[in-house]
Amino acid sequence: MLRSRFRRLAAAAAVAVVGLGALTACGDGGGTDEASSGPVKLRFLSLAWQKESLQANKDLVAKWNSEHPDIQVEYVQGDWNSVHDQLLTSFEGGDAADIVHYEASAIGEFSKQGYLADVSKLLSDDFKGQIDPGVWDTATFDGKVTGVPFLLESQVVIANKKLLDAAGVAVPPADGGWAWDEFQANAQKLTKPGQYGVAWALKSPTNRVMNLALNYDGKFFYTDGGRTEVKVGDAEKEVPKRIHDMIYTSKSASPEALGMSGADTLPGFFGGKYAMLPGSVSLRQQMVEQAPAGFDWVTLPPIKGLSTKQAANPQTLSVSEDSKHKKQAARFLEWFLNPTNMATLAKGDWLVPTGKQANAELVKATGGKQGWDVAADSAADLTVAPFQKVDGYPEWKTKYATPALQQYFANKITLDQLGTQLVDGGKQVLR
Repeated sequence: MLRSRFRRLAAAAAVAVVGLGALTACGDGGGTDEASSGPVKLRFLSLAWQKESLQANKDLVAKWNSEHPDIQVEYVQGDWNSVHDQLLTSFEGGDAADIVHYEASAIGEFSKQGYLADVSKLLSDDFKGQIDPGVWDTATFDGKVTGVPFLLESQVVIANKKLLDAAGVAVPPADGGWAWDEFQANAQKLTKPGQYGVAWALKSPTNRVMNLALNYDGKFFYTDGGRTEVKVGDAEKEVPKRIHDMIYTSKSASPEALGMSGADTLPGFFGGKYAMLPGSVSLRQQMVEQAPAGFDWVTLPPIKGLSTKQAANPQTLSVSEDSKHKKQAARFLEWFLNPTNMATLAKGDWLVPTGKQANAELVKATGGKQGWDVAADSAADLTVAPFQKVDGYPEWKTKYATPALQQYFANKITLDQLGTQLVDGGKQVLR
């Protein structure tokens, strides 16, 4: 009912949306009858944007088309900055692409409104078995699997190898990262006049805190009897407290980095001002592209608390519920995301493939260099987190969590005051 009402209201507007013309021009998935003659035509809205990833996507689609004359796929370029509104309009207008690219935390809204097909019975068991159940959970809503998770992003630590060696800090193995106590102690060893052990880039702190809090089983969101509320106990406080202590107590983390994004810290990192950068595994790409000649960097495994768990928010590929060719779309997805292809796509984005065999192939192909061994091993720590399933999380994050965390990390409020603000914000947003 919700879908129908939205469709009637939005159908006219959909026609006028800038950029949607490419999607509506070849409207097979939204309205063509399956009995039509000629090859099946599918539209694939991709969000690939990095040069290597973009080329890999287009090459794979071209290869599929050459090998499958009965099922032709049209590549349609999307944009991360506008895809949510674009999808909302196209779903409501009945003109969505057959296959859409997005991320697990964002497709829940569309899934609950009935815009995405349940692919659990369209995909083979062999294909599904390549991906861990915990990762499938991130794209499962109300019992329906409405996205195929294929690329993961984990939090690791990029370090200046020369500074580690000078301080006598050994690089841990890919499968044996430091505990938080070791990480903090080593950051202290790497701190001296003109040099900080760590630069925590905390311009947008909420997702990072939500992710790393899982190290100590910090959930933040608790549901009982159908009602969800925010709770901030010792488990939730542990990671923000440790980061705060590094900035203001041990002073092993730079206060200047608080307002920075990950990329903003790179000049200081390359200049020897910061020895370590906690950040996304994809930060390795900027190391390769921007590091000065001879700069020796290494990728350290995720930091360990009670566990090394982090939230998995994989990129996903979904099939539109309105597609007239769901089986053919699923057939394309299984081919597009076979182990070799998935490894190629992951390499292009400097992310971690969800498929076990794809991960193994990628490590073998790269020899584990440039941190691919660490990236591959980190996949085992990624799982669904409570915040990913909470209606209202984006609003809580924007209105309450981010401002409160920024105040706490700027040393303007106490840890208890931070907890109070997060809980009170939850009362305003959650239902």
